[in-house]
Amino acid sequence: MHDPQLDLLVQKVQANPKYGSINRELIQRLSKDAIAMGLTGKSALKYVRKKCHQIGGAYFKRNMDYHTIQTDLSKLSDDINADEVKQFYLKTMGMHASTAERLPILSTFFETCLAPITPITSLIDLACGLNPMAIPWMPLEQDCTYVACDIYEDLLDFLQSFFIHFNLGGTTLSCDLTGNIPEMPAQVALILKSIPCLEQVDKQIGTRLLEGVQADHILVSFPVSSLGGRKKGMPEFYREHFYQMLSGKSWSVQEFLFSSELAFLVTK
Repeated sequence: MHDPQLDLLVQKVQANPKYGSINRELIQRLSKDAIAMGLTGKSALKYVRKKCHQIGGAYFKRNMDYHTIQTDLSKLSDDINADEVKQFYLKTMGMHASTAERLPILSTFFETCLAPITPITSLIDLACGLNPMAIPWMPLEQDCTYVACDIYEDLLDFLQSFFIHFNLGGTTLSCDLTGNIPEMPAQVALILKSIPCLEQVDKQIGTRLLEGVQADHILVSFPVSSLGGRKKGMPEFYREHFYQMLSGKSWSVQEFLFSSELAFLVTK
């Protein structure tokens, strides 16, 4: 049964191009929350857009021109390790705050964190952003299957083209993690710096993700500074927060601290 008030709010949220490509189930759930709180009109619209910004929008350093990026991609060779190709990856990853912060440590981050569990044959990347473009720096088997999940469907369209161009075993999945956690099994799941964003919508999402993801190993990470560059004890805060999520679980954990990221490799 359709709710006209809900339909209208969803329509108004997605009328803005910044929110038009976001997973519709997420927009609908946030809109239901706004209506349940008694918000109407501009107040409801502001609430939903603010939540979308907190979950993902804040991390885009500029409006993404996927048409231009796609055109640049189509002109590249299909050698994923060619120098000009890697320069394209680095330039593009620099457009998203989360992957931009990782660029200075990219040469060691995945090699170090995933070394204990190589070779890696299947991977699911949750709230992936532009992270799949870091595949050349990951210790993956040549025939590794890679599933990239995100709420931005225009981003996922681009990543699908990226997988095809370089003949990678990759697929994409539009996914609202606060509503549904993918049930597909994988050797490794990546949950990189996304739990604090998702907690803006669901305070229990960290524990639910760790328990619900069907992976043998989970690489979880947290930022060590805010988007504005402030540190203020963030590594200590997130370390304590993470171990609270694991309370009562007998999983093994390895910790890695980098200049811009705190990471944990969980083995269930």
